[in-house]
Amino acid sequence: MTRLPTLGMILLLTGCGGANGFKGDTRSVPRVAPMAFGPISTACEQSDRKARSRALCGCIQAVANDTLTGSQQRRAVKFYRDPHSAQEVRQSDRPGDERFWRSYAAYAKRAEQICR
Repeated sequence: MTRLPTLGMILLLTGCGGANGFKGDTRSVPRVAPMAFGPISTACEQSDRKARSRALCGCIQAVANDTLTGSQQRRAVKFYRDPHSAQEVRQSDRPGDERFWRSYAAYAKRAEQICR
């Protein structure tokens, strides 16, 4: 007796759709970008960059929270006010700057992949 309702549910669920029920690309999945607020999102929103938006800046902050320490985030905030300082850090031979730049470059690459 319990097999009949179970079979009915299976038939009902399989009739609801699936890959054959769609005409479009079934591989595309809606993507929701992460969102967070902090020093980088604030600096991003206050910057003069044309592509800035609350969603983009929040996504960039979420990636920073996952990849940079608090002190690295505070250091990166300066790049929004003075982009030339990023170039100076990138070209520096000081070990601390080199370590920071490796972390920052990995963060920037990941933010670009996730937030665009």
